Amino acid sequence: MSREILIQFADADSTALSSSLIGKKVVWKNEKTKLTGQIVGFHGKKGMLRARFKKGVPGQAIGTTVELVS
Repeated sequence: MSREILIQFADADSTALSSSLIGKKVVWKNEKTKLTGQIVGFHGKKGMLRARFKKGVPGQAIGTTVELVS
């Protein structure tokens, strides 16, 4: 399981908007689990962000949505 995942928000197409999201918390929810992570930096130049979680994120998280908490 990987501790870091790549996130792309639908509203954050530019790096200027993405830079305001660094340091915010995100939550990935499943039927049984709820994993909390933090946005730690950019990935590339098109608005992709890296999020780091305390526990590893399972493979089922690929292609699913996360919730921006704060």
